[in-house]
Amino acid sequence: MEAWSQNYDPFGNAWLSTVVCAVPVLILLGGLGIFHMRAHIAALLGLVSALLIAVFVLGMPGSTAASAALFGALFAATTICWIIFNLMFLYRLTVKKGLFTILQDSIGGITNDRRLQLVLIAFCFGAFFEGAAGGGTPVAVTGAILIGLGFTPLAASGLSLIANTAPVAYGGLGTPIIVLQSVTQPENHDYLLTLSAMVGRQLPFFSVIVPFWLVITFCGFRSALQVWPAILVAALGFAIPQFLISNFHGPWLVDMVSAMISMVVLALFLSKWKPRQLMLDASGRTTVPFGDGAGGGAGHGHSRDLVIKAWMPWVILTVVLFLWGLPQIKAMLNVAGATYWEWAIPGLHQLVQRVEPAVAVPHTESAIWKWGIMSATGTGILIAALLSGLIMGYRPKELLKTWGETFLLMKFSLLTILGMLALGYTTRYSGMDATLGLAFANTGWLYPFFGTLIGWIGVALTGTDAGSNALFGSQQVITANKLGLDPTLMAAANSSGGVMGKMIDAQSIVVASVATNYQGKEGVILRYVFWHSLMLAALVGVLVMLQAYVWPFTALVVR
Repeated sequence: MEAWSQNYDPFGNAWLSTVVCAVPVLILLGGLGIFHMRAHIAALLGLVSALLIAVFVLGMPGSTAASAALFGALFAATTICWIIFNLMFLYRLTVKKGLFTILQDSIGGITNDRRLQLVLIAFCFGAFFEGAAGGGTPVAVTGAILIGLGFTPLAASGLSLIANTAPVAYGGLGTPIIVLQSVTQPENHDYLLTLSAMVGRQLPFFSVIVPFWLVITFCGFRSALQVWPAILVAALGFAIPQFLISNFHGPWLVDMVSAMISMVVLALFLSKWKPRQLMLDASGRTTVPFGDGAGGGAGHGHSRDLVIKAWMPWVILTVVLFLWGLPQIKAMLNVAGATYWEWAIPGLHQLVQRVEPAVAVPHTESAIWKWGIMSATGTGILIAALLSGLIMGYRPKELLKTWGETFLLMKFSLLTILGMLALGYTTRYSGMDATLGLAFANTGWLYPFFGTLIGWIGVALTGTDAGSNALFGSQQVITANKLGLDPTLMAAANSSGGVMGKMIDAQSIVVASVATNYQGKEGVILRYVFWHSLMLAALVGVLVMLQAYVWPFTALVVR
């Protein structure tokens, strides 16, 4: 079968072609944010529209388009769905035994001020889980904890999404940066460290901004000002290690180590410093003077053994995720033909050709589904859940029952993720993503700003910073070279801008809605976070503009 070449301007009019290729995204976001559709319905409508445009407008063979959607759904099922489903299984096990409440109480024992709990949990704790696993894990964990502490479902969902931004580029043990290197200079392994360093000279600014943004969103500027020293300690406790590790070690441990340092320094600081006004109301409105019947750390009233038991499942999860992220462990668990499989997707593999101007040299796209059932992150989470369940006193039959109940609870959420990734892969293999990207490439000297927004759109479409880097990383380098910009700067900008799209991608919103028991309200969550996402992405774009043209920011560019 002859390879089909992508067509980026089917109407011979770049503006019209861009608008038509944006229709699936507009249907998805409009269905969620304007027409208040259920997320799985909006995702499936977006997918149907993408398939119709791919076949009848772009001329993609129907079987090839169907194979692209199948590939996306298969990838979603064996990665993102497998991760989120097993994580929710672990969460429900701890809830049933009452241990999740004790975990929440122990965190409240560090501080009972809602603003500082938000920083500690959503930003610090969430960043740790982003570094360990990514894939919706941090939003699921932090959203559930915030709900237990009394935050409203909307606040718990939206604030967890806003917090899960600055760490995303180094999530999953540096996966997005590794993917970015693989599509820009795959033969140059040293370039991985260059990209890690460049992103590490952009995101630390936002690691300082985001905790303040988070608290201001929750309770307003005046209330946030009352706890600014603690917010700054947490922010710098993350941003400084993020810069140092990304620049002098590499992308692998940036989030995990930075998050641990941030949590420790914040906890130590709070043991010595207390705000004059405590916020005990999870609505973000009411504060009381410190000492008026409320201390800075409320205490939790549980025995040490019980607190250790409550934390044990999450400690086990952390250890397992760290081990599962090590290349040596993955290699040991992947036994070809027994626990590891590769499948070239029929009708798609090497049958789609990317051409100029999306790429410098035309090439056919590979489409190989790879899955190691034992080395998969979701399997690691399942093993951690089963071990924790046995330690908590569950019998095997009870574990199986809870696992089944979790599937029934999440069936529509899982369907949404399948539809979203099928949509993302359809836009990728049909070339719709390149059409949208090329529209921004025509912005000339403003490209550093709009190129950053390409990464933002990429994450909104694919749900992952790694996916956005895979789609647009090469194009960023090509366009930068054409415009006389630094290619490393623009490759990094794709990843740094992309992190702000994480809060509006459908799979993250679905994860947040499930974790906070807010299913069916995905559109409400999207409206809550959308403008935050756009404004933060625009700020990244401004920083990249400064790094491209204005000294001393130009000195931050890694050559």
